[in-house]
Amino acid sequence: MASSTQNANSEKHYVALILAVAIGLVGVFIRFADFKLASATGNILMGLGSILVLRAVFAIMK
Repeated sequence: MASSTQNANSEKHYVALILAVAIGLVGVFIRFADFKLASATGNILMGLGSILVLRAVFAIMK
């Protein structure tokens, strides 16, 4: 059980989580920008951020 706890407390999981949230926030801000394909680019970044957040959370729970 100690190995599982050490894996969950690994710093790499939380760095990945912070980066994924940052990518998602950039996607939110880009959606409101005024350039061609801003909405599509924002949606792609938000989707990518969501996927990365879920991967990080499930890696922590594993």
